[in-house]
Amino acid sequence: MPENAGALPRLSDLSGLYDGVLSDVWGVVHNGITPYPSAVEALVAFRRAGGHVVLITNAARTTPHIVQMLDDMGVPREAYDAMVTSGDVTRALIATYKGQSIHHVGPGSDHPILEGLDVAEGPAATASAVVVTGLDDPAQTPDDYETRMGEWLELGLPMICANPDKVVEVGDKMVYCAGALADIYAARGGTVALAGKPYPPIYKESLAALEKAAGRAIDPRRVVAIGDSVRTDATGAADAGVDFLFITGSIHADEIDAFGNPDPEAIKALVAPTGARLAGFQSRLT
Repeated sequence: MPENAGALPRLSDLSGLYDGVLSDVWGVVHNGITPYPSAVEALVAFRRAGGHVVLITNAARTTPHIVQMLDDMGVPREAYDAMVTSGDVTRALIATYKGQSIHHVGPGSDHPILEGLDVAEGPAATASAVVVTGLDDPAQTPDDYETRMGEWLELGLPMICANPDKVVEVGDKMVYCAGALADIYAARGGTVALAGKPYPPIYKESLAALEKAAGRAIDPRRVVAIGDSVRTDATGAADAGVDFLFITGSIHADEIDAFGNPDPEAIKALVAPTGARLAGFQSRLT
């Protein structure tokens, strides 16, 4: 990692230090509506220099659906070798309820996570588990689910959370994600299963995808994870044994004055409790 692990002018400054990148998507590559051109250029340049890029996202949909979303946004496939989504790894958890009914919470666009699995979708009263891919409406908050979560607890339903993120950047707003409900449910005594960042399954799949793209084994110490969340991206990088490049201009932008006069020591202090090895920080990936 860079000796000072401070502000990083360009991703290309790390090219000689790392063979692979695990890059977050929402808040790093795009804002939920449009791509960040500098981020796309940075990933393309890293690959052209001989590196490999795997996009790793807590999106509750499967890889083909997110790839199509990026295509529609104009993110070129030249920017990445492969992708692993929380939806991909969460399907394995849902599959354990084969032949049973599950209660789905989240937008209709997340339904593909259930496709091809032998589970029925029904009301909570007849379900064996609750699968939360997000809030039903982006205007909602976790407070809107207080009564429903009480019912799930009374029924003793375990929760499968397909997206551990608490919030995500959509345009110039922050929208609540499934992780916000999962945190409350667990705090109230509910059982919660998660497979996305920062948990090991998604990193195991992502590192395997990186090695497949490279056609050889890659030392995790030669991999840097890029992300905008201390809670998921920094923690996950630390647990996976890879370095962390912190994109400060999204979830944590206000608290560390990312676009004003950020204090490098304050940024390091924010990341430090996770144990992540900080490779540097940028307000936007460049």
